[in-house]
Amino acid sequence: MKTKDKVIQGSIELFNLHGERNVTTNHIAAHIGISPGNLYYHYRNKDDIIRSIYKLYEKNLDQMFQPQNSNSAGMDEMMYYLDRVFYSMWQFRFFYANLPDILARDSELQERYLVAQKSLYNRVIGTLSEVRDQGYITLDDEMMDDLAHTLKLVVAFWVSYQHTQTLTNITQVTISKGVLKVINIVKGYLTESGLIYMKAIEENYLAMTKLQESEPKLD
Repeated sequence: MKTKDKVIQGSIELFNLHGERNVTTNHIAAHIGISPGNLYYHYRNKDDIIRSIYKLYEKNLDQMFQPQNSNSAGMDEMMYYLDRVFYSMWQFRFFYANLPDILARDSELQERYLVAQKSLYNRVIGTLSEVRDQGYITLDDEMMDDLAHTLKLVVAFWVSYQHTQTLTNITQVTISKGVLKVINIVKGYLTESGLIYMKAIEENYLAMTKLQESEPKLD
């Protein structure tokens, strides 16, 4: 692996483990076994590293919104996207945990984030429209717009909200509960057939969460 890539991977590991604010470039260099000077040869500062990580996150998110297959649409795609988005949140949880502060420090990154969020909104609207066409959900266009923004809000700030509620680290259980929270929001708009469809998905996530909670915690 190239040194530039090692810096990125090592930074993600440390940021996720200790929080981005608590990690310095010296910590990163020591973590991957290089000198600070070698790190600065590749990245000017920590914000430069974060900007590169965000580009990786953007690529990751774009790949996650590729359809499962040519026949997949509507509810299937919505749950598929939701699962993958929350998985991405787990991989880059440090970013979600400190989102306002990170964006406030870097106007370029904030511009990229806003563009990505607009694209995400359009994809959510498109998927909700397909779900409505399938007869699983009852929404007019105004309600659909409101639901799309609500779902984006929950996804974007679920991790940071959880940080305010507990002193423990964010875990995969936290992420799974975020999926369940989104499911509960969507359930309020579902038709009878939509509720039947969603019940099996919800039960699967509840079982997954219980399994994760029962697994031994690693120090």
